[in-house]
Amino acid sequence: MIYHVVPRADWDAEPDAPYAPASLQEERFVHCSPDVPTTLAVVDAFYRDAPRPLLALLIDESRLTAPCVFEAPVPTPPPGVSAGTLFPHVFGPVNRDAVTGILRVEWDAEGHPTGLTEWTDRG
Repeated sequence: MIYHVVPRADWDAEPDAPYAPASLQEERFVHCSPDVPTTLAVVDAFYRDAPRPLLALLIDESRLTAPCVFEAPVPTPPPGVSAGTLFPHVFGPVNRDAVTGILRVEWDAEGHPTGLTEWTDRG
């Protein structure tokens, strides 16, 4: 299982199409994380000012129709992530049937992510 962070509005934008964030056009892949601690470190480093609610898609990489390659971050991993961590990069849109669950990022009073909980507000 790999994780991808996305504002809810972006995830909901085209529900009948494969998910293709801006990074796919800009960098030719969809950024993902290998586990929950890394996902939270990525959120803290890059998504603290992102629109909320902020979601974490649980993606079964064996269901992806696009290639998924684990690669070292360039230039370095975000703070709190060890130097040897490899990040999953999906080289194409994420087919929605590969998303097996959706979690919501929880925040503390200072605006730091504290965990992921089941997302139940799907309306």
